Parts: sequence; C-alpha cells; structure tokens
Amino acid sequence: MPPRFVWPNVSEKNDGANRDATTKRSARERLQQERERQKTRDKRRRTLIVSAAVVGVLGLAAVVGLIAANAGSGDKSAKAGPVAAPSGATGKDALAIQTGPAGAKSRLTVWEDFRCPACKAFETNYRDTIHDLESRGLLNVEYHLVTLIDGNMGGSGSLKGANAAACAQDAGKFAAYHDLLFQNQPEETDDAYGKNAKLLELAGKVDGLDTAAFRSCVEDGTHNSWVGKSHEAFAAGKFRGTPTVLLDGKDIFADQADPLTPQKLKAKVEAAAGVPKDKPSGSASPSGAASPSASASGKASGSGGSKSLSKGAPQG
Repeated sequence: MPPRFVWPNVSEKNDGANRDATTKRSARERLQQERERQKTRDKRRRTLIVSAAVVGVLGLAAVVGLIAANAGSGDKSAKAGPVAAPSGATGKDALAIQTGPAGAKSRLTVWEDFRCPACKAFETNYRDTIHDLESRGLLNVEYHLVTLIDGNMGGSGSLKGANAAACAQDAGKFAAYHDLLFQNQPEETDDAYGKNAKLLELAGKVDGLDTAAFRSCVEDGTHNSWVGKSHEAFAAGKFRGTPTVLLDGKDIFADQADPLTPQKLKAKVEAAAGVPKDKPSGSASPSGAASPSASASGKASGSGGSKSLSKGAPQG
C-alpha cells in the first residue's frame, strides 16, 4: 500500500509561531519597562542631587549671613579711616557714651542698633524710668552702638545713624538725639537712616544741634570707624542680640520667665542707692513691659524680621 501523505498540522505551527512572537514581544516589553524604570530612577537621582546642592547653598548662605551679621559687615565704610571717638566717650577703647551721673550707685549698659525694632521696643517701654532714675542721680547709663541690622538686612542706616548719634555727642546733644532716632525709627526693611538728609532733618528737631559742625560730622562719616570698632566689641562679647541690657553687669533679660520690668528696674536701682521703699520717686514709670525679643522673621532675618515685646531673650 502506498504511503499515505500526512498534511502538516497548521494549527500547531501557528501556535508555535504565536508563542515565539508573544515571547519576543514580552521580552521587548520587559526591556522597555526596565528602561523606563531606569529612566525614572536616573531622574529621581538627579533631582535628589540637585535638591541636596540647593539645600547646601542655602545652608551656606545662612551661615554666611550669620557671620556677616555678627561681624557687622553691612557697610565696609565702618572700618575706613582712623578711629575717632566722640567727645567724652568712656570705657575700654572709649567705646561707650555715658548719660546720667558717673558716680551713680547703679550702671546700665545698653548695646543698641538704631534700625533694630526690638531696641525701639525697649526704649519705648523703659525710657521714662531710665530718665527718671538718671535725673535723681541714681543711675548711670553706658550706650554702645552697633550695626547688626545693616549686616542682616543690607544698607547703612545702622552705621550712619550711630555716626550721627556720635556727632550729636560731640555737640552735647546725644540723649535727645538718641531718643529722637528711636521715636522716628523707620521699618526695619526701610534703610531711611542710610540717607544723611534724613538724619539732618531729625537733627533740626533738637535745639542747637543742626550746626555746620554737626552737618560736616554726619556727611563726612567722622565716627564711622569708631562705630565699626564698637560693633567688633559687640561681636567679641558673644551677646545674644540687640538690645543687650546689663544692670551692673547682669543681663536684665537672662531670666526669661521673670525679666526685669521697668518697675523692677526702678526698685533695684532705688534699693542699691538706699532709697526707702515708701519714698515717692517723683515720676511714674511705664507699666507692664517685658523683655524685647524677635518674632519669626525673616531674615535673619537676619537673618533678619520684626521684633516685639515678649518674655524672652532680645535679638536683633
């Protein structure tokens, strides 16, 4: 019997071909998926690297800003020229301007910046009490002028304001001009005191201050280097911020839970002078003040932001 021809199994061939095609397609798909996953991983890694670099730069900027603030590098002219202390300056390196009687039993040491809102808050709440104690011969005050806000915010208002105040000291008008600068203090971000015209305009409100000698002193920056040296002393003292206020060497805001209010300052100074508790003081002191401190700003602000009165350490 002749051999029988057997037709090939087309169905089986098709199935095999389909399986091969499916296998190849699956391999291509897996390869494509793996490539997509690798791209995603590479993109994520690049993002993390860039993010880390940005964070590093911002961190470095913050550190540099802090160093600049502490070094008072807001205006290089603060260190230009010879150091010319204002008339009557006292203390180490003649860096303090005194008000009140030198022989008083108590001494208040104040580190201030004319652009610092917390310094204005301190002056607003303690000024009347301080002047009352000075007028009664009970308190001597040493003012040290610094340029912290110039370093934090940029500009030159801290420096030029301090120089103008030192010029006012030369004219025997420091106390009145000092108070006027704080009473008219611009917003922290407004460098109005960086303009001599503004400082001269305010001088016109103090009797006898707006003279040719005062104008020349302000415009020439006569005491700029002295202000720079004062700020260097502030940085070397490692104080927490401005205002820093010491009563006979002790920080009046060291105890944040119980800062030295104007009433307590008055009581301590009177007690040191032996004033009987029931003796009237002759003038009332402001009520309810607590220590000046920085709110979360900016900035640093500093590092920089606005300051307010609250229980806590003062910061400029």
